[in-house]
Amino acid sequence: MTRSLDTNSKSTQNPEPNIPSLELWPIGNCQISGLIDKAAGLVWGCVPRVDGDPVFCALLNGDAQNAGVWRFELEGQTSATQRYERNTAILITRLEADDGSAAEIYDFCPRFERSGRMYRPVAYTRIVRPVAGTPRLKTNLRPKQNYGAQLAETNHGTNHIRYVMGAQTMRLSTDAPVGYILEGRSFRLESDQHFFLGPDEPFVGNVRSEVRRMEAQTAKYWKHWTRGLHIPLEWQDEVIRCAIALKLCQHEETGAIVAALTTSIPEAAHSERNWDYRFCWIRDSYYTVQALNRLGALDVLEKYLAYLRNIVDGAKGGQIQPLYSVMGESELNEVTAAHLAGYRGMGPVRRGNAAYKQIQHDCYGQIVLPTAQGFFDSRMLRMADEGDFESLEQVGEMAWAMHDQPDAGLWEFRTREEVHTYSAVMSWAACDRLANVAEHIGKAERAKLWRVRADKVCAKIEAEAWVSTGEGGDEGHYGASFESDYLDASLLQMVELRFLSPGNPRFQSTFAAIEKELRRGDHMLRYAKEDDFGAPETAFNVCTFWLIEALHLAGRDDEARTLFETMLSHRTQSGMLSEDLDYKTDELWGNFPQTYSLVGVINCAGLLSKSWSEVR
Repeated sequence: MTRSLDTNSKSTQNPEPNIPSLELWPIGNCQISGLIDKAAGLVWGCVPRVDGDPVFCALLNGDAQNAGVWRFELEGQTSATQRYERNTAILITRLEADDGSAAEIYDFCPRFERSGRMYRPVAYTRIVRPVAGTPRLKTNLRPKQNYGAQLAETNHGTNHIRYVMGAQTMRLSTDAPVGYILEGRSFRLESDQHFFLGPDEPFVGNVRSEVRRMEAQTAKYWKHWTRGLHIPLEWQDEVIRCAIALKLCQHEETGAIVAALTTSIPEAAHSERNWDYRFCWIRDSYYTVQALNRLGALDVLEKYLAYLRNIVDGAKGGQIQPLYSVMGESELNEVTAAHLAGYRGMGPVRRGNAAYKQIQHDCYGQIVLPTAQGFFDSRMLRMADEGDFESLEQVGEMAWAMHDQPDAGLWEFRTREEVHTYSAVMSWAACDRLANVAEHIGKAERAKLWRVRADKVCAKIEAEAWVSTGEGGDEGHYGASFESDYLDASLLQMVELRFLSPGNPRFQSTFAAIEKELRRGDHMLRYAKEDDFGAPETAFNVCTFWLIEALHLAGRDDEARTLFETMLSHRTQSGMLSEDLDYKTDELWGNFPQTYSLVGVINCAGLLSKSWSEVR
């Protein structure tokens, strides 16, 4: 996708240049990531990995964006336009000045195969190129440390600057004048300038030639990865951009997939619904690998399955947490980063997430479902075997034991527990898929056991989750939990999980009730009932995509396509979506980019697109 930044576009989040917005462009290499703002400022980036110290934290500095940032400032600047190099994660920002001069900034994190393995250093690479007139610019490079507590300490040599940030030190190697950078002075840009901010070690080779080689090889990697995707006929650019962003959310070293690259972007203004999403939720990751698998990106699935096997081994047949760190760490204590004011000053900024302590029983199904593919898909480098089945049965045992027990649910309520219907349906799915796997690998007795269990869970859900509104019991809808009659958008997933068919009268009546109760114009709430923080103020983007899927299943394709195009219009200039959207102002809120939301784009494009056979 290569759209220019247009401050008149509906998707622009905030046109004022000095106020943080979600008009951000992700870069990364599956080891580290960064977010570039609409004027080429690196305003968010954590080292040495996505859940590390945000040395670039201007996004959460409130209105003070002059620290915790790496920005190139063009004298007399009048405009900025941005685009990605086609089918890559390389961002190009064009800055133009009032005298007609212009410069382009190329941003990327190196990623390519070298010496038989993937080279993905903890490094940000930037190239500044004069493209018109005689531009003058200065470099504002001021990383911080300890979650915004202090500026990094600096020392320098002839062609490098060292930034000491506690236990982490990074070295800027460059062919630009080091003195100008240290003093923040403007200088005339007469040739390309190259910047490599990476490990604290001498840069091997000529900076100019090596950085250009990295640029070419990184572009080649992404273009070849994209070339292997099985994309729909329509909305190709949109799907490719979402797929690349989802790939960037994987920590390749372990295979973990984070829910988003940021922490503490509030779900609504001044709501204090500020959470750290830089962790691997079993639920979110399930949806991510499901979407990428539909595109044929098996590399993400295979690495994630390795991560899951480690999680299952560590649980030793016991309870699985809803989330873990990218390294599989289980304790994610939640604290407040006191030195960061928050997005637009809307704190608190949280580090860690107390949801790891919660009981969420849907996670067992979300382990079984992606893992089951390993028994059927002959394309995979490592096919699952009987030992994997035995381990997976331990997860299934937990799903069976907990299918009718209360939990915090997929929306992670912090002060109440119920037997949530979505969790029970996921437990049914775990038993159902285990029966399928057992039958496939010739274990007839185990297949019979899991089929009986699946049928019992199904009967329990039908008896306990159905809310009758008529005398005969046939009229009504499923409730969000066994104990209540309120509605929850996750009930729309009952068809996707194959618990119900689209034509099932109970699903149709439930869909009608959800649409009446939770739809707000072109958007969908996850629920309308008050929670720990009051009534929800924003729509949940993935729920709107679930609505689009349900409209398609109901044969309302024209309406589904119109609503899908509307959702696409709410994306940022980079083609991204966050978690939430204010259905009154159309402004995006919540952590960014949100994997759930990008999954929705991919899934709906695949459902609604015309067939390739129509153009052949």
